[in-house]
Amino acid sequence: MKIETVGVVGCGLMGSGISEVAARAGYDVLVREVDERAVEQGRDRISASLERAVEREKITPEERARSEERIRYTTRLEDLADRDLVIEAIVEDLAAKNEVFSTLDRLAPGHTILATNTSSLPVTELASGVGRPDRVMGLHFFNPVPVMKLVELVRTIETSDETYATVLEFARALGKEPVTSPDASGFLVNLLLVPFVLDAIRQVERGTATIAEIDTAMVLGLGHPMGPLTLCDFVGIDTFHRISEIMYEEYREVRYAPPPLLKRMVAMGRYGRKSGKGFYDYAGDEPVPLTL
Repeated sequence: MKIETVGVVGCGLMGSGISEVAARAGYDVLVREVDERAVEQGRDRISASLERAVEREKITPEERARSEERIRYTTRLEDLADRDLVIEAIVEDLAAKNEVFSTLDRLAPGHTILATNTSSLPVTELASGVGRPDRVMGLHFFNPVPVMKLVELVRTIETSDETYATVLEFARALGKEPVTSPDASGFLVNLLLVPFVLDAIRQVERGTATIAEIDTAMVLGLGHPMGPLTLCDFVGIDTFHRISEIMYEEYREVRYAPPPLLKRMVAMGRYGRKSGKGFYDYAGDEPVPLTL
């Protein structure tokens, strides 16, 4: 099977990025959001990202125009029923994702592959609720999607070889470097990353070092592009908290348990860059580490 038409459910940070790279690769893309306001926000996000790509000479103005022409928008999930591949990229909530998969399974033709961009939920829990578990996979991109080369391909025990081969070809057509992961919470990257970031937060709690010292040590000592606390702010502290909860529920290992400080920051609405404050204050020209 060859993918020609792509549907994306959700046009937030991840969904807009997925839609953009698919359109830039030549695919016919239809994006669904919950209402017109969310559609306009997603459209603006994609337009701004394409403009940055032009400014950095990654694409030409003509390629930008063609990419935008390939993307259409809808508020109706039913409109995605004619797609060869649908990628779900909504909130990290199993019930919400199951509802999307159940609706698509009922409406889409038998050849349609259903993929999820989940970063932590076992894909099997989605596949078990549809009538085509052999055509369900995890397709986990990384933020920002147009820049990050990696994509994790996640097979369940029911995913067919044909489905895997089709999605693998699609990922490569997007210019991504795919790695294959077994269906276990966190897959490969978050399996190793989450304990690392959570331990950095625990060291802040213990007073081992300041926020800036920890981030500086990891950037200059290990060559990381950003420190673990800056990364947590970038991903979203609320998102990171939810991912760690899901992984702790899966493995029951202390290293995946969210530290008290992380819980308190979520309770106070300090979600990182998107809320203006997290481990750093983003009100000025440069992030300023906060006292916790």
